[in-house]
Amino acid sequence: MIPEGTYLSRIIDAHRRAASSRAVDIDALFERASKSALPRPFDGWLNCIKTSRGIGVIAEVKRKSPSKGLLDKSIDIAATARSYEAGGAVAISVLTDYEFFGGSPEDLAEVKLHSMLPVLRKDFTVSAADVVESRIMGADAILLIVAALSSQELKEFISIARDLKMSALVEVHDRSQLEMALNSGASMIGVNQRDLHSFEVNPDLAVETAKDIPSACVAVAESGITSPDDAKRLADAGYDAILVGEYLVRSDDRKATVRMLSGHRIGRRAF
Repeated sequence: MIPEGTYLSRIIDAHRRAASSRAVDIDALFERASKSALPRPFDGWLNCIKTSRGIGVIAEVKRKSPSKGLLDKSIDIAATARSYEAGGAVAISVLTDYEFFGGSPEDLAEVKLHSMLPVLRKDFTVSAADVVESRIMGADAILLIVAALSSQELKEFISIARDLKMSALVEVHDRSQLEMALNSGASMIGVNQRDLHSFEVNPDLAVETAKDIPSACVAVAESGITSPDDAKRLADAGYDAILVGEYLVRSDDRKATVRMLSGHRIGRRAF
């Protein structure tokens, strides 16, 4: 569970309040989703490339963060998406939360318009409607945070995503959460190195957790990746991809930085 009084607990509480205050016709949402464009392959694409090239970079479009404030007040979403793709990113993550991260569904739509890469909607999914609306707005994958969900919710949201032909990046912070993710049917695991209590990054967490992720899963390391050395260390630990936000957004040359991060061979997980 998420510790009280942390950034994440406040964000999740806000999203749950918003979800509970809405009157949603879930059947109507499903009907709209069924008429929207088919998602681009996400975890399947990472699986295809993981044995044939350097570690995949999921490059993030991120306007601000609760702890760091504005990262780039004049960010050009279209130009950033093009730079990420030109640099060799395998996918793009887009923050769509407005209150805490300054993002929007329009940012996601802009990325889809200016890039052919699969797109992850990075938001705080707390309801079935959130999952279905992600498909409607054009997301190819969603983020599910184990610490924010019950076991039943996690299984339900993974199932809905699959029914809608979307992927689910299931985020964990420790081994117990990893076990819950695997028991819920997750096939793409994101290990977030940011501690839920202190919000500090533990640079050893992803490496220590890698050996417990089955090789059949796509393994993604998140948070605290700020150099090619970090990327190499995670590649050597067996990660298939890294999700990088602040380091890329603050970069003077996003294309070159993506290329620099991705230039490492991937190790193999034995399990």
